[in-house]
Amino acid sequence: MAERLAAFRIGLVDYPRACRLQETIARARARGTWPDTLLLVQHPPVITVGRGGGWEDILVPASFLEQQGIQVWPTDRGGKATYHDPGQLVVYPILKIRSEELHGFVWRLEEVVIRLLRTYGLEAGRLEEHPGVWVHGRKIAALGLAVSDGVTRHGLALNVAPQLAHFGLLIPCGVADRGVTSMERELGRPVDLEEVSSRFVQTFAEVFERAVVWGEPDQLPGWQEEPTPHPAWLWRSVSPQAEAAVERMEGLLADLELHTVCQEARCPNLAECFGAGTATFLILGDRCTRACRFCAVGHGPPQPLDEAEPERVAEAAFRLGLQHVVITSVTRDDLPDGGAGAFAATIRAVRRRLPDACVEVLIPDFGGSNAALEEVVNARPDVLNHNLETVPRLYPLVRPRADYRRSLSVLAQTKALAPQIVTKSGLMVGLGERVSEVMQVMADLRAVGCDLLTIGQYLQPTERQLPVARFIPPEEFDGYRETGEAMGFAGVAAGPLVRSSHQAGILLARAGRMTRGASAPGPEPGRLHSPLTFAKERSV
Repeated sequence: MAERLAAFRIGLVDYPRACRLQETIARARARGTWPDTLLLVQHPPVITVGRGGGWEDILVPASFLEQQGIQVWPTDRGGKATYHDPGQLVVYPILKIRSEELHGFVWRLEEVVIRLLRTYGLEAGRLEEHPGVWVHGRKIAALGLAVSDGVTRHGLALNVAPQLAHFGLLIPCGVADRGVTSMERELGRPVDLEEVSSRFVQTFAEVFERAVVWGEPDQLPGWQEEPTPHPAWLWRSVSPQAEAAVERMEGLLADLELHTVCQEARCPNLAECFGAGTATFLILGDRCTRACRFCAVGHGPPQPLDEAEPERVAEAAFRLGLQHVVITSVTRDDLPDGGAGAFAATIRAVRRRLPDACVEVLIPDFGGSNAALEEVVNARPDVLNHNLETVPRLYPLVRPRADYRRSLSVLAQTKALAPQIVTKSGLMVGLGERVSEVMQVMADLRAVGCDLLTIGQYLQPTERQLPVARFIPPEEFDGYRETGEAMGFAGVAAGPLVRSSHQAGILLARAGRMTRGASAPGPEPGRLHSPLTFAKERSV
């Protein structure tokens, strides 16, 4: 009797969700609680980059892909970069196999496509030097697999009627001297994708000698996605007194018509900082001209400059009696100076109102303008912070309109212009980076004289941002801190809820750079909140 194969037509599903679904099913298959499975899907426009590829396989800037609505996702399958869109039939076989069967498994996948195309009158075959299926020397189906615990994931993509022009945005599968084709192009007529998927499953059953049982997607493990619970070390208590203090802080900010990054970015430390009477002021409006995929700050058409904003920030800092004032901004690529003039004006306004306060600025990259950076440096902040955010490999995914080397140069140039200014940078972990990559970023920061470093856990602020790839345990943060101190950073704050501006004065004082200022009190005992719950409640 033929072994059972469960087949599911999923329809259009975004690539990250399809990956999560595969992983859930594969774990169930490895445990023996779920049968071999075939998923048939289509994806919105997306470029996926396998383990053997990189940004060098993509021929256009990230900003162009963003304009076209084409995402880029790294993946753990083999191969290099390829393109998917709704005109493609993507098939994910999740099968239990032995390691010695892998070569034969790939051969049979190719055989399924070859036989399927034959039913349409298309003669297809293999090329010895390249995997996949080819028609007249052009690729019509790409393969890329991952195997974990003896279970396959990923699979193949058959070009039924995709936007072939979009394959010109990359080097498909790393093969520059071969073209790409589709069933529609080769046949010279429209092709029904549903019919192709039905014939594919029938042919798959013949080649793999399986008995197909069709199922509905909601039967699949992982189809109804549950939010990944935050680990215990990310939970903290918020006292009723802190909640009352938050209300008072929000009233003051509303009265002065000011924004804070605490609110706009849904910071998990909002209750603690507002409760202690501190905040990080967000200038230049609340709409960013970029749309980094980790950030909840709104983006869209920017607002006109508010010439009175610097004085209102100074007034808020005065009313709060701040000894350490932190100022940041949205990115304003629409302004000739990127907003540098507003930073300088705000620094001077705070100095007039609070001459003994320490002023820290967290600045954007100003598009790489040295003149803009010099304007901020000439206003003499005590600390100049510019966050690298993540490792270079993930920039196209996480910060598609930023540049790693450009961000490093902001810190290097600051030291060249004013060596006495303390420089600072921050990283998020949990986005899919490797420990070795984080260590290299730390070394790069020390090479440009960066004094202070913060490392914290990335938390997905809303469903529109990237999902968390991994929750980093506290002991791993301890390792980053110890390594950073050994590298020569004057101060390192590393922990699950560490943020770039969180307890900024304390970090500076610990580094021996400031003699004034007192540590903010921690939250009093009270009811438990998940790390984002309180921030979300306050931003509704």
